[in-house]
Amino acid sequence: MNPSVSGIAVAWRPAIAELLQTYAASGRLGFTEVVAENMSPTQVPQAVTDLGVPVIAHGVTLGLAGADRPTADRLTRLAGLAEVLDSPFVSEHVAFVRASGSPDPLHGDVLEAGHLLPPPRTKDSLDVLADNIRIAKESLPVPLAVENIAATFTWPEDTIAEPDFLTELVERTGVRLVLDVANLYASAVARGSDPVADLARFPLDAVAYMHVAGGTEHDGLYLDTHAHPMPPPVLSLLATAVEAYAGRPLPGIMLERDTDVSPRTVDPEFTRLSEAVEAVRGPQALGRSAPPVTGA
Repeated sequence: MNPSVSGIAVAWRPAIAELLQTYAASGRLGFTEVVAENMSPTQVPQAVTDLGVPVIAHGVTLGLAGADRPTADRLTRLAGLAEVLDSPFVSEHVAFVRASGSPDPLHGDVLEAGHLLPPPRTKDSLDVLADNIRIAKESLPVPLAVENIAATFTWPEDTIAEPDFLTELVERTGVRLVLDVANLYASAVARGSDPVADLARFPLDAVAYMHVAGGTEHDGLYLDTHAHPMPPPVLSLLATAVEAYAGRPLPGIMLERDTDVSPRTVDPEFTRLSEAVEAVRGPQALGRSAPPVTGA
């Protein structure tokens, strides 16, 4: 299963719009990604479409691992944005984000977590997730890719290891994956497993593209903050992931940053990411191309 995006990327944020345009103009930007909930299909900034690279619509509130079904309005909005952006994928998360789809006698409103929460890794949970992914795929105009989250805890009832959980999910639904290397590292540290061993068991052939981000350690727990530089263990795990694609196409790799976003903070990290990938795969892995033609 070949990746449909390649090269090195940075998630689009308004504060770095000019920086990304510079990367795109020099052929350094392979693709980008927008947070779907932050962008209306009828009000896509010109700065995004002017980049001239693939733009992925990335959702954060669909709650595919929740017990309730994906709502039609959320799916319609994602589909509309994907069409406007001509996205190669819509991506979301293997997570739930709310406790209920409607008010109940105990709670006067829907309980929103405000955070991506891990589903129990059980057969029943996998059944629900697979059904919800099938529903979402039927409503979207492009393939769906789902991302492993940074889970700082596990459920007592977990019976399936995360690599096996995702492998079976792919086999049952044909969904693609967004391999978030920083999230994989954070989850492994939290549950006391070996991130390299976990990575080796991930269904890498199903990966559409990768994420990587920075974080910080606090009292022995690694927090994937999207607000700090990428630490050496995360970059090392990324290098291991890149090495795992020896002899086959390397999926695109995207840097995420959500806080303290500026050219001053992003550009050094983009350089570090590019150098880390190039050290393993050579300059051809960066997907560099000729600058886009402007003017007529």
